[in-house]
Amino acid sequence: MNVTQQVESEKKKGGALSETVSVIIQALILAIVVRTFLFQPFTIPSGSMLPNLLVGDYLFVSKYTYGYSRYSFPWSPDLFDGRIWKGDPKRGDIVVFKLPRDPSIDYIKRLIGLPGDRIQMIDGVLHINGKPVKREAAGTWTPDDGGPAIPVYVETLPNGVTYKTLDLNPHSEGDNTDVFEVPPGHFFFMGDNRDNSLDSRWSARQHGVGFVPFENLIGPARIIFFSVDNNAHPMEIWRWPSDMRWSRLFKVL
Repeated sequence: MNVTQQVESEKKKGGALSETVSVIIQALILAIVVRTFLFQPFTIPSGSMLPNLLVGDYLFVSKYTYGYSRYSFPWSPDLFDGRIWKGDPKRGDIVVFKLPRDPSIDYIKRLIGLPGDRIQMIDGVLHINGKPVKREAAGTWTPDDGGPAIPVYVETLPNGVTYKTLDLNPHSEGDNTDVFEVPPGHFFFMGDNRDNSLDSRWSARQHGVGFVPFENLIGPARIIFFSVDNNAHPMEIWRWPSDMRWSRLFKVL
């Protein structure tokens, strides 16, 4: 190989490397833009949303559906108050939000009460504005660890949204409550695993959630894109054949 050919070969290698670096940088920028403005991944850390969401589910949260607040962005920069391009949250949405008493913590619950609503639990039955929500027995649910079967109920909200709930204990603390009047600009959330969920039924002073300001909402959960048994790490590829919950992949919420 003469000198000219060697120079041309080095130029080609340098050009290929530069192109590769450019593609990687563009991919990283695109990923940052998507995560910041469109969809944020979220992992289910607890069983408060059983049986609908399982520990080990990985899902995407739509960040644009409700518009944007300071909490929509990494590190929650104090750039503006309230929300911009806001959309209306719907009763029954499964929502990721910042815990009011500690905004560094993300929670995921079901939106039950809208601003102005009166929410109450009476003998395990959800009441909205003085009317009981339709609740029908739907068999039992058995945990993955082989624990005892738990009674399942199907609730139907006034807007027609239906979902399953668990009733571990028919006489638990959260089965009978006072009336909660949801303030303007706030929302009331509950977990589907009714007797194992720290939610709006308990105030911040009780180390609960309380009413959640609109500003704290990140967005509704839209789709489960990955799900493994809670004893398996998602990067343990060799465990996927036995621990992957294949039927839950790409499940729309």
